[in-house]
Amino acid sequence: MATCIVRQPVLAGCRATAGPRAGSRRRMQPVRAAGEVVKAVEQRKRPEYIPNRIDDPDYVRIFDTTLRDGEQSPGATLTSKEKLEIAKKLSQLGVDIIEAGFPIASPDDFEAVRSIAMEVGNAVHDDGYVPVICGLSRTREKDLETAWEAVRHAKLPRVHTFIATSEIHMKYKLRMTPDEVIANAVNAVKHLRSMGCTDIEFSPEDAGRSDPIFLYEILAEVVKAGATTLNIPDTTGWTLPHEFQGLISKIKANTEGAGGVIISTHCQNDLGLSTANSLAGAMGGARQIECTINGIGERAGNASLEEVVMAIALRGKDQLGGLWTGVRPVHIAAASKMVCDYSGMMVQPHKAIVGANAFAHESGIHQDGMLKNRDTYEIMSPETIGLTRVDAAGIVLGKHSGRNALNTRLGQLGFELSDEQLNDVFRRFKSLADNKKNITDEDVLALVNDEVHQPTVVWVLEDLQVVCGSMGMPTATIRIRGPDGITRVASSVGSGPVDAAYKAIDSLVRVQAELVDYSVNSVTEGIEALANTRVVIRPAGRQADVGYVKSYKGGRTQRTFSGSGADEDIVVSSARAYVSALNKMIGFISAKSAASAATAAMLGAASSSDSSGDESREALAAAEA
Repeated sequence: MATCIVRQPVLAGCRATAGPRAGSRRRMQPVRAAGEVVKAVEQRKRPEYIPNRIDDPDYVRIFDTTLRDGEQSPGATLTSKEKLEIAKKLSQLGVDIIEAGFPIASPDDFEAVRSIAMEVGNAVHDDGYVPVICGLSRTREKDLETAWEAVRHAKLPRVHTFIATSEIHMKYKLRMTPDEVIANAVNAVKHLRSMGCTDIEFSPEDAGRSDPIFLYEILAEVVKAGATTLNIPDTTGWTLPHEFQGLISKIKANTEGAGGVIISTHCQNDLGLSTANSLAGAMGGARQIECTINGIGERAGNASLEEVVMAIALRGKDQLGGLWTGVRPVHIAAASKMVCDYSGMMVQPHKAIVGANAFAHESGIHQDGMLKNRDTYEIMSPETIGLTRVDAAGIVLGKHSGRNALNTRLGQLGFELSDEQLNDVFRRFKSLADNKKNITDEDVLALVNDEVHQPTVVWVLEDLQVVCGSMGMPTATIRIRGPDGITRVASSVGSGPVDAAYKAIDSLVRVQAELVDYSVNSVTEGIEALANTRVVIRPAGRQADVGYVKSYKGGRTQRTFSGSGADEDIVVSSARAYVSALNKMIGFISAKSAASAATAAMLGAASSSDSSGDESREALAAAEA
C-alpha cells in the first residue's frame, strides 16, 4: 500500500516564514512538537505483473503518461535527457506503467522512448518491481512497428494503440465507417501480436461520447485479437462521475471477454472532473488509472497523479472498497518539482497536494486550530509527499553553511545530486548567501532548477552587464562560452535591458528563435529575493520548419522550447533562461539533423550496392524508425 504518515493528536506549533512570492501573504509552516508521533503505514507488496490480470482484485495500477500526454501541453517540450531523468523519478515513485512517448513523432522521440526502455525498463528494484515501458501508436503498421522497436528492449514492454469511436470523430476526422474502424483496430492488435508483443493496450478515442453498443462490439473484437488492457478515455472531459462509473460498469458487464482483461480510465480535465471521474471509474471496476504529474496535458490537462494516489491512499480503505496502489507518495514532491522545472509548466499555488499553499494556513481561526492540533485542518502531513518544512536539527542555511549542510537539506527535499552537481549548486548557494542572510527552501529549489534541471549545455552565459535608464539607449554586453570552448563577447542595444541582452546573445549564437512567452517571479519575498524567469521560444527564420513533428492526431505540430533561470538580478536570470531555452532547441535541431544524415547515408549505401527500389524503400523506413 502507498506509504502514508499517521499523526497522533498531540500539540503542534507553527512558525511564520516567507511566502512563495514577493508581496504575497505569509505562510504558517508546521513544526513538529515534542512528543508528536509520526509513523509510516507498512507498505504492501504489489501483485506480480501479469498483463491481462491482477491477482489482488483491490489493486489499482497507476499508468503515468506525463512523458506522452503531459508533453502535449503547449510549451512543455522535453528533451531526451529530461525525459530519461523524469522516467527515473517515476520509477522511484513506483508507478506501474510509464508511457514514455509517441515514438513515430520524431527521431528524438523514438530515441527517448528506446533509451527509457533500455535503462529504466531494465532497472529492477530490490523488491522485484520494474515499471512497464509503454509507447503510443496509431493503428498504422509503420507506427506500430516503430513503437514496438522502441519499447521491446524493456523487461516489460507494452504498446498502446488507439482509434476514435465517436460518431463525430469517425465521420469528420477519420472518414471511416464503423466496420472500417473495427477492422483497423483488430488488424493493429493482430499485427502487434505477430511481432511478439504480448502486452497490448487498446483505446477507443472519445469513448465518453461514443455509442455504448458500438463500444461493446469493438472492445470485444480487440480482446479476441489479443488486447490485454482496454482503456476507456473521456477524451474531451465530457462525462460526469456517475456517468463515467456507469459506463465502466456497463462495459465490464456487456463486453465479451472483458473479464479476462484490465479495464483502464483516461480522463481529461475540461470540466475539472478528471480526478473524480478516474476514481468513479475505479469504483465501476477499472483497475488501471491513467494520469500525469501535476495534471499536465492537452487543453485543461489530465487526471493528476498526486490527487488520484493520495485520494486512494487516504480514503481507499473505508470509502473505495479497499482499493490501494503501489505508489510511494514520499517521492511526489520531488517528482512534481522536476516535471515543473523541465516542462516549464508552473504549478498554481492552490493546486491540491503539491501547490505552494497546500499546507499553508492564513486564517486566524485556522491558525488557532493548527496551534492546538494540526489534524484540525490538515488531512495529511507535508512529510507524506516528501516535504520537510523544518529541519529537526535546527539547521538554518546561510553564508556560514557548508557543503554537508546543503547536501543534507537537499536530501530532505528529495534530491540526490552527484558530486559535480552538488559543487555547482553549492557555488551558487555561497554567492547567494553573501547577499542574503537566510536561505529558504524555495531558494534552494530555485538553485537546483537553475544548475541541475537544465538541458545539455551548448552555450554558457559567463558574464552580463547592462546600462539602462531614462537618459539613453539600453545597452547590454555579454560574455558567453560556445560549444567549442571559446569565450565570445558582444554588445547590443534594445528597447530595454532584457531585449538588449537577448539581441546580444542572438548575435553570437546565430540560431533564429521567436520569443513566444516571458514571465518573471520572485522566489521569496523581500528585496534580496531570487528572481525566477521562464521563457518559451520556437524556431524561426530558416529553422522554422525544423520544429515541426508528427502529431498522434494526424498532421504536424510546431514544437516550442522552454527555459528557466534564477539569479538575484532579473536581467541575469532572464538571460540564463533564454540561453537554457536556446540550448534545448539547439539540441533538438541537432538530433533531427543527425537522424536526417543517417537516413541519407543509408539511402546512399542502398544505391551504391545496386539495391532494388523495394530494398531502398525498406532502408529508408528503417532509418526513419
